[in-house]
Amino acid sequence: MLSVPPVTRRLLLRRFTAGTSVFGTFLLPPALHQAMAAKAPRPAPKSAGPAPPLVMLDPGHGGKDPGAIGVSGTYEKQVSLATAVELKHQLEAGGRYRVELTRTRDVFIPLDERVERAQRRGAALFVSMHADALSDHTVRGASVYTLAQTASDAQTAALARRENSADRFAGRQFKGASPEVSHILASLVRQETRAGSVQIARNLVGSLDQELPMLPNPDRHAGFVVLKAADIPSVLVEMGFMSNPRDEAALRRPDHRKMVAQAMHRAVDAYFTGVMHVANG
Repeated sequence: MLSVPPVTRRLLLRRFTAGTSVFGTFLLPPALHQAMAAKAPRPAPKSAGPAPPLVMLDPGHGGKDPGAIGVSGTYEKQVSLATAVELKHQLEAGGRYRVELTRTRDVFIPLDERVERAQRRGAALFVSMHADALSDHTVRGASVYTLAQTASDAQTAALARRENSADRFAGRQFKGASPEVSHILASLVRQETRAGSVQIARNLVGSLDQELPMLPNPDRHAGFVVLKAADIPSVLVEMGFMSNPRDEAALRRPDHRKMVAQAMHRAVDAYFTGVMHVANG
């Protein structure tokens, strides 16, 4: 049977006030060495930094809802998902963001659930991606939308009142606050969210305008239900018109969708760079 050799260990014997120390070198039995090692203080694990911000991409339509149908039969739901997947890959490649999609396959998801998924996951930004259609097939170009101050119809107005009331902020964030304080806090959150939505919309318009034809006054406002989250900066991008032959043909091409995603990637980078600049004073 092989014997286990002793372990050489250098130990501090005494430290003098003048700064001199006396050490000794000893041969320790393996069992004693292991016991001393087990009792030695271990360095504290390095604390992980804050998680990267979560960007929630929302490919429009899906499943039984094809969205707009192009002049040659292309479905908006296919174009929106393909572009969102490309943008997800680009955003994740840099390591600055976590990215999730409201849908990753051809399924129908109600608008409310899309927003709720972003809220449950704590998204820092919500980008809904679409490609519209009009009866006028000559109209083409991209546009960007934020939520309007006034809703486009009574049903949307009622939904906005329910979702943006102070009650939605009476849970975890504002627990224990009076109704008056909750209302003030909810108002402040909506103002901050609105400012963030406007900023990302401007970044998107400026970036897309470098690559794509744009509608006149492409920074627009409308009562989109999917943009109703009061606590997440949200924007809807119309990447073109499926009803226009040139737009539809372009959106069918992977290289064009990659270019659209690159433009949106630049806008997201610019947005979060601005957010970090404000946070750091």
